[in-house]
Amino acid sequence: MSVEKVMSSLCYFSVFFAPFLFPIIVYFVVRDEEVSYHAKRSIVSHLLPFLTIILALLAIFVMDVGVVIILGFILFSLLNVVVFIWNIVKGIQVLRW
Repeated sequence: MSVEKVMSSLCYFSVFFAPFLFPIIVYFVVRDEEVSYHAKRSIVSHLLPFLTIILALLAIFVMDVGVVIILGFILFSLLNVVVFIWNIVKGIQVLRW
């Protein structure tokens, strides 16, 4: 197993230990194109849950309708779970290739 594969998969698995921070460091330090590609993709996937949390907090302060807020939280939670699982799957796929 090559170091590039391990670094690429760690960018996705960093959702467990250093989301957003580890892929940024890898992106700027490692000069391999494949690792940079996976680091960029994992940065975007780590940003999605953060952005949904910000949108959910804005919805709480802006909207006054309880049902819309509850539906928003359900959708944001579902998106966060999907992104989390996607990171795990992508990390495993990169290791297997």
